[in-house]
Amino acid sequence: MESADFWIDQLNLEAHPEGGYYKEVYRNPGNIQIMEEGGTRNLATSIYFLLKHKDKSHFHQLKSDELWYFHKGQPAVVHILEAGGYRREILGSDISKGHSLQVVIPRESIFAAEVLDSAGDDYTLMGCMVNPGFDFKDFRMVEAEELHTKFPEHQTLIEKFAIKG
Repeated sequence: MESADFWIDQLNLEAHPEGGYYKEVYRNPGNIQIMEEGGTRNLATSIYFLLKHKDKSHFHQLKSDELWYFHKGQPAVVHILEAGGYRREILGSDISKGHSLQVVIPRESIFAAEVLDSAGDDYTLMGCMVNPGFDFKDFRMVEAEELHTKFPEHQTLIEKFAIKG
């Protein structure tokens, strides 16, 4: 199996602010008017996203729906905090173990991710599609203090994945 560094090099991935590595590979040229705050967004965007075995995708939030697609490597655990509480999804290829080849993360959800049971040079390579398209204006890192207030029953998870303010 290829290494994480192989994919980072071959796909020209760069460090992402939430953790891990990414490269945008598609941006739909069509635009849509965003009513809440004005302005426009591309209809959809897509990236490659890679987490190495010790990387964390820290808790963050988008104003658009995001779909994650499994490509290669170890499964990833996606931790999702939303109005209904906590949801844990496994992005991977072993359907018999409850993995999903794709995971839908609804807009305004707060989510984080890690490589499942990883060691050494394990990694997860995935694709992420955002609709309406991704714009850093619609992205925010969510700090531990805010999460402790909104989701007090998930302190351990928050301490592991939230940034400290």
